[in-house]
Amino acid sequence: MPYHRGGDASSQADKLSGIVEESDLYEGFAPHVETSEIKTLDFYNLPKQTGKEPALRSYTEIQQLLQQGKKRDVKNILRENSWPINSPIRSQLWPMLCGQHQTKQQMLDGFYWEMVHQVFGTTELSEKPIMLPAFVDATHCLPYHLTSTGRAVADRIVNVLGYDCPDITYSPVLYPITSILLHFMSEEEAYICLAGLVGSKEKVFINQTKLQHEVTWKTVMQIAKKHTKSATSYFQRICPGLKLERIFMDWCWWILAGLPFQHLVRIMDCYFHEGIKVLYRVALVILNLFHKECQSNNEWSPDNIKNDIGNALIKFCKKIPVSPAKLLHAAFSIRGLSTQYISRIFIKTEMLLKSRSVLTSGSKQLIKSRSSDNLPTSQSQVNIQMMSHTLTIRELFTLWSWLPVRITMYQPVLLYTTEEHGCSLTTFYVRVEQHEPTLLMIKTCNNEVFGAYCSSRWFERNVKDDKGQRQAYFGTGETFLFSLFPERAKYPWVGIEGDKDLGHSSELFMAADSKMITIGGGEGQAIWMDENIRFGKTDSCKTFNNPPLCPSGDFEIRVLEVYGFVGI
Repeated sequence: MPYHRGGDASSQADKLSGIVEESDLYEGFAPHVETSEIKTLDFYNLPKQTGKEPALRSYTEIQQLLQQGKKRDVKNILRENSWPINSPIRSQLWPMLCGQHQTKQQMLDGFYWEMVHQVFGTTELSEKPIMLPAFVDATHCLPYHLTSTGRAVADRIVNVLGYDCPDITYSPVLYPITSILLHFMSEEEAYICLAGLVGSKEKVFINQTKLQHEVTWKTVMQIAKKHTKSATSYFQRICPGLKLERIFMDWCWWILAGLPFQHLVRIMDCYFHEGIKVLYRVALVILNLFHKECQSNNEWSPDNIKNDIGNALIKFCKKIPVSPAKLLHAAFSIRGLSTQYISRIFIKTEMLLKSRSVLTSGSKQLIKSRSSDNLPTSQSQVNIQMMSHTLTIRELFTLWSWLPVRITMYQPVLLYTTEEHGCSLTTFYVRVEQHEPTLLMIKTCNNEVFGAYCSSRWFERNVKDDKGQRQAYFGTGETFLFSLFPERAKYPWVGIEGDKDLGHSSELFMAADSKMITIGGGEGQAIWMDENIRFGKTDSCKTFNNPPLCPSGDFEIRVLEVYGFVGI
């Protein structure tokens, strides 16, 4: 059952003095932590005291800023405040940071323990080992400083999470993150934190599939080639027969398995607010530091590391020669590494992997995607025939062959049509904005039929960036345009076609506000519709390299239909 920290939690969390009495050395840790193993900072890692350091900020101050929506201020505080590793602030700070990303309804009291009872038949902690879910990487079940009881608790949490989130199929970092959380909070609190991170829609924290895992390390590699060019060139030069891929596949373990615990905890302070981009930045700093040490320290000479750079990197991290504060300062000083830039690299890498997997998987998968198993059911076809003013069955089958294979497993459902729901952008958002993906079908007064497969929720028009500003464009490279009449054609994102570096104007997928909807941008808009869903225009654009979808360019809308997919 959960433990409850004694005393007033707020007053404990606000005890933030960097000077800690011996008797209070481990007051910030949960009972299932082996505190005697936790080392304080070595003397060379301790920052020099000037006597003029500003007081560390309290939990209450940060809570008030979050409630006021001042996320950027919170970000700066988390980056700059080096709370001691044993500070009790984390028992409240981390749950609050993770909780802000929760997209589902708030969990009812006792929900976790009901789930535990449902999975294990009891809430008592078993003395026997628990079989871990298949998504866990057995070679990286890092316990850090958890006791045997703490490890059993971590095992139970990931089992319950796997039961509650069946979509998680591969997530090697989930267990280490669970272990880290358990150092500062109860079992139930750690589970709620994980649920917030896993369910986050605005930011990425934990990869949950093999595809996401692969895309992530390849994204880190692409970023490193640009931002740590000297280091990556050096490693390629001393190991000509080794592909860079072999080094970057283990990038997350440089941090999670290599860095000292006090460094890891400070990184987590920022990670739980900002997301995985924090780890990207730290990885780049590690590469640069390792490169410098290789040139000045015989321990890391080419002859000593060329046969196993991966392990050498992790060993280097274990005795990294900078303090947590200096590591984070260097990480956040890297220029040109914005969330938007990382997102563009990630999306491009993801689309290239997806397109290559379809091309190289042979005819078996292609045949399957057009088999009767992957077509809309007979009932769905009847429903579309009865309700649709834009799709014939033949056109439906054509459109189905263009969809991502995984989407063809689901059945289409009509979410919105101007024939029934009226011509209002407000109504459109109410009925459509939470669905992902969606199909927009337009039939003009000249009987042209065209539209777009929109990969992201229209609700993302409201998502704000780190500066508190709404993002103009959103969506991913899975978005595509199509024309069904008078011509049939699909216009995919230009980024699928090759590895060439694309400009920002080639990644303008979706945009919307209270006055209009736009799909595609860059020297023109592929589809634009007004707030009354009556008039629109179409032009060629750089994102999809498409011609205008109707000859006149301007069009009057006879009917707009939007389809979602049941079961996603």
